[in-house]
Amino acid sequence: MSSTLKPMPHFNNEEEERAFWESHDSTDYVDWSKAERVTMPNLKPSTTSISLRLPQSLLEEIKVAANRRDVPYQSLIKTWLAEKISAE
Repeated sequence: MSSTLKPMPHFNNEEEERAFWESHDSTDYVDWSKAERVTMPNLKPSTTSISLRLPQSLLEEIKVAANRRDVPYQSLIKTWLAEKISAE
């Protein structure tokens, strides 16, 4: 990283800022070695409802598995899907 950082440009809107950062390296403008990790405990990810057709027997098996773990079956399905995607 260069020892002298470039001044941060002014943006009139989010679109201008997005276009700028798509073509510029932030390390020219920000000293990331001084960055601090931030947690946002109240920030919830956006979700979308979907309709999924499952065989009744499969759904019952999922509900039994969820009951054994004492979690809602939809939460268990989301967990399993996330685990599978992470493993890919």
